[in-house]
Amino acid sequence: MEFKVATDVFSGPMDLLLYLVKKHEVDVTQVPIARIAEEFVAYLDVLEDLAIDQVGEFVELASVLLEIKARALVPRPEEQPQETVEPVREDLVRRLLEYKQYRDAAVMLEDRARQWELRFPRLVSDEPARSAGPVEVTIGDVQVWDLVGAMARVLRKRERRKPRQIIQDDTPIEVHIERVDALVHDRGRVAFSELLDPDMPRSRLMGIFLAVLELTRRGRLSTRQDRLFDEIWLEPRETAAAPAAPVNPFPATP
Repeated sequence: MEFKVATDVFSGPMDLLLYLVKKHEVDVTQVPIARIAEEFVAYLDVLEDLAIDQVGEFVELASVLLEIKARALVPRPEEQPQETVEPVREDLVRRLLEYKQYRDAAVMLEDRARQWELRFPRLVSDEPARSAGPVEVTIGDVQVWDLVGAMARVLRKRERRKPRQIIQDDTPIEVHIERVDALVHDRGRVAFSELLDPDMPRSRLMGIFLAVLELTRRGRLSTRQDRLFDEIWLEPRETAAAPAAPVNPFPATP
């Protein structure tokens, strides 16, 4: 079962790095490399399974983070730790600051465009023809990385419980999409963790995860997290009701 994820869902490795920095509530110039590197690699484990187009860019940045961490922990005898780490670290921080600057500018322009749209409504005759295809990706940057982080935690829990086993699950992705869509719209609100059982085959876990991403991309679901590290809730985009009793529609394979 092969999956391919569009690159417009994942904004790139610098976006993930900026997300991790914000999650730890530290200044961009004070990136905790050792801790960030471990988390970045954990997220990379999920992205590699998804076979996203730009996974090589994530691997490249992960190697830089691990190099900085390794040099800080085990410097060469003839080198001083400060001398070996700082140039690489400073270059990474500079790139991250540049990315943050451009991203903040893009967000500001988007907000200004929305304000102008409210002040100067488009006339009916000026509206472009609407396509019948799926809506643009509506997963917010923070939300999509939160989902990837939750998926990474499930995979780590699975690996701790038993060694990795290759069990092929040929369930079509559309079947997962229909099941998740029906469950969420029937219940009104479903916990993301409820859909994923660590005992499931890895391919089924990824199939369900991709189904959630695709339903959100199509505008069928919205994701919400009240506070950092809290449960991620999946809700119908039309309405949101109180959660019902937990029922797992994806039982683990014996």
